[in-house]
Amino acid sequence: MKKIVIKNAEIVTMNNLNEIVHGDLLIENDRIAAVGRQINEHGIEKVIDGKGKTVIPGFVQTHIHLCQSLFRGQADDLELMDWLKKKIWPLEASHDEESSYYSAMLGIGELIQSGTTTIIDMETVHYADFAFQAIAESGIRALSGKVMMDKGKEVPKLLQENTEQSLQESVNLLEKWHDYDSGRIQYAFCPRFVVSCTEELLTNVRDLAAYYRTKIHTHAAENRGEIEIVERERGMRNIVYLDHIGLANPNLILAHCVWLNDEEKEIIKARGVKVSHCPGSNLKLASGVAEIPDMLGMDVIVSLGADGAPCNNNLDMFNEMRLAAVIQKPVHGPTAMNAKTVFQMATIGGAKAAGLEGEIGSLEVGKKADLAILNLNDFHVYPSFGVDTISRIVYSATRADVETTIINGKIVMENRNLKTMDKGIILKESNQSIKRLLKRLPTIQYR
Repeated sequence: MKKIVIKNAEIVTMNNLNEIVHGDLLIENDRIAAVGRQINEHGIEKVIDGKGKTVIPGFVQTHIHLCQSLFRGQADDLELMDWLKKKIWPLEASHDEESSYYSAMLGIGELIQSGTTTIIDMETVHYADFAFQAIAESGIRALSGKVMMDKGKEVPKLLQENTEQSLQESVNLLEKWHDYDSGRIQYAFCPRFVVSCTEELLTNVRDLAAYYRTKIHTHAAENRGEIEIVERERGMRNIVYLDHIGLANPNLILAHCVWLNDEEKEIIKARGVKVSHCPGSNLKLASGVAEIPDMLGMDVIVSLGADGAPCNNNLDMFNEMRLAAVIQKPVHGPTAMNAKTVFQMATIGGAKAAGLEGEIGSLEVGKKADLAILNLNDFHVYPSFGVDTISRIVYSATRADVETTIINGKIVMENRNLKTMDKGIILKESNQSIKRLLKRLPTIQYR
């Protein structure tokens, strides 16, 4: 049995009592075996000195596009529909096997470096298998799936699927990757959004997800222009439509939900739908500010995600936590979205959205050993005396403060050194990949 112990650390448990304890944390194989008590080092394979360090549950980001990591900086200063049509869809249509793999690796490296241990990811139409390969090799925990698109205007031919093809390819990926590495990788059906999906596809996704007992991950109510298209084509607003066809249920994870009316909020609450809040993306694309305090007040499970690199330009949970807190305060007052609430969204809230709260999201005996070790001993997080630890993390800490990341009991980064990937090769190949994709853009055809 492989054993790792972190000695003499401050441990932010995020258990039901929100305890912060001081002591040791023992990992046996892939699970936490002890929290807070002193551990005898005899028979321990690896001892990590945690003195002066803070151990937190690994962040759970519930909306990521690894396939877009290569597009960072390629689509700045646009609103959603122009961003998609003019930049992102053509770039996704340009992907090949290598670019899909290195785009995923580039994003995962950034995520691990900033303490994220679990993601809910949406790939593009083709080559998702190579992104799954990157996820498998890197050690990150993920729910992921290929994006599904069987309708839409101004969409490149290469992204236009027929319904049967989209469903079959999704099932093929599910049967290959779902429950890989004892469940570290799980499959999620990922119809892009109502605008790009026929009702036939969406109802089939509903039935397949129920049959395979998997999650459904899609976008909804991100942008007013998107909502107008849905109302014009389907005769009702996004969430009302999803409920009308039976997709609104506890297995549905909706990204954004910026523009909801009261009826839609009530549907989300009543049906147990999960919401992924992406403040950085929503601000940069000028989509708006989601009414998160209202949803939390209704006991909706709300979590956090960075979205894709080209609509946020980083995948940093520290950035998302700070934004999620401060953007609500001018309207709702200084006590709204306090540090504890936001940190819960980034950890156990994300675990609940993924349906994994029994496995991850807090540091408790029996749970998976997914955690990050922070070194909060620097100018920007001092003085520490008399300051609440979670407030220091949410309002002052940065991704550079993440020293070590452990996922599934394996050290994937130690002292800022990545253990499961070659940083130099990934950076080099990422540049080569985006250079190749940009050259392809003039050849992309549209229907």
